[in-house]
Amino acid sequence: MSKNPLKHPSQDRGSKHKPHGKPRKRVNKFVYEADLERMQVELVSMQQWVQKTGARVLVIFEGRDAAGKGGAIKRVMEHLNPRSARIVALPTPNDREKGQWYYQRYVEKLPTTGEIVLMDRSWYNRGGVEHVLGYCTEEQYERWLVQTPVLERMLVDDGIILIKLWFSVSDREQEARFRSRLNDPMRRWKLSETDLLSITKWEDYSRAKDAMFAATDIPEARWWTVESEDKRAARLNSINHILSQVPYEHLDPEPVEFPDRPEAENYVRPPREEQNYVEDHAATLKH
Repeated sequence: MSKNPLKHPSQDRGSKHKPHGKPRKRVNKFVYEADLERMQVELVSMQQWVQKTGARVLVIFEGRDAAGKGGAIKRVMEHLNPRSARIVALPTPNDREKGQWYYQRYVEKLPTTGEIVLMDRSWYNRGGVEHVLGYCTEEQYERWLVQTPVLERMLVDDGIILIKLWFSVSDREQEARFRSRLNDPMRRWKLSETDLLSITKWEDYSRAKDAMFAATDIPEARWWTVESEDKRAARLNSINHILSQVPYEHLDPEPVEFPDRPEAENYVRPPREEQNYVEDHAATLKH
């Protein structure tokens, strides 16, 4: 497993009108697609090892709104077997869940043996949006700061491979991505009132993130920052990091022997006109 140094937790404070780190050229599309395909093959190999060994892998995706978490999750999951890999993206808690132990509904979604779980936001909602927007009390927030490292130590001690990724984006790039969603019918649903509040409360979120890192960046479960001004680079870097944190080995697939197809004997297909077919829309398209 690689041991890259953890970036400073307050790295995106003070970046309000500055680019993140050194300006870099966007990753070339063809280079991106080639490397993405290579690493997606590795992800499939990793999943086979997880299934074979009974390992449990939990990857938490957190970060600024519009920082590219969803796109990264999509690329991780794209070619994995959904029977042993799943995305967890919980909605706002209902009245019953609000009365539970805060972590309870997340604990129910933890991976079992041989499974990979990708959490699109997690119990860190309390350290971010709930705290900043006043959806929890100060007492609940302070308790969360104390309990979260305890919970994560328990998960790791029980054998779960826990990977925490923070997607970091500048305020200008975030606003540009919000605006791009405004007139895009396929992404308009991503633009919520809460998203827009992240513009006016940028510094509040920065302070909350610093406090969250200070309390929960523990040796057993480090935070790893993904610079995401360039979405392509962020996807490649996050997948590469996930692969580096799981000690998988390449396994030889079981040999497959295709049987000979037997000759047809007494089967007679019913007349095609007796069946209903969808309209051949594709035939109407101009080539």
